[in-house]
Amino acid sequence: LQAGESVLLRVLPDGDIHFPDAPGACVVVNPCLSGGALEIFLAPQIPAPLIRICGSTPIAEALAGVCAVLGYQVGRDHDDGFDGATAVVVATQGGAEAETIRAALDAGVRYVGLVASRVRGAAVLDELRLSDSQRARVHTPVGLPIGAKTSGEIAVSIAAEIISEIRTGGMEVAPQPDQSAASTALDPICGMTVTIAPHAQHLNVDGDDYWFCCLGCRTRFATERSGA
Repeated sequence: LQAGESVLLRVLPDGDIHFPDAPGACVVVNPCLSGGALEIFLAPQIPAPLIRICGSTPIAEALAGVCAVLGYQVGRDHDDGFDGATAVVVATQGGAEAETIRAALDAGVRYVGLVASRVRGAAVLDELRLSDSQRARVHTPVGLPIGAKTSGEIAVSIAAEIISEIRTGGMEVAPQPDQSAASTALDPICGMTVTIAPHAQHLNVDGDDYWFCCLGCRTRFATERSGA
């Protein structure tokens, strides 16, 4: 799921349970005494890329239309900053371009495109005095070199470059959630792995913490310990 790929999860009890082979299926064993088997198809629901387009030029208007066709979210102003943006395209063709680029970089945007000629784009970047890592995130002239001439063609070249960065360049569509592993414990009754969380069944006995998959295991454990 973290990689954005679907997976078939099979939860099987102890014992020999036969299922048809399915390439790529992930199998885990659930030792819970209730038994039973489950097949769960997990499909990640990833938000559509958010493309912030700065400017009201014909190229900006055309790019907004292309991004909408692609199913991308389109933002047409940056009054609220660039947090959460997948890409920022500065298509003002003048004005506070350097300040806008700096704000996007400071917000952590991985793709910042500047609509400008090669000479003017280089001059804007020289003014910013970027580090090598920051410079690598700024694309100017923006877009793939497809010989685009019209506003619509330039918009297509920009969208194509953004697609390439997402699909083959490893650019994240949205900020990734915390991927740190959850703490787990073994249920002392059934041996099931239990995620330690506030809602989980829990007992503290003589200063030791025990975690359970269900109230039944917790009750059995408490009964056995009280009779010991």
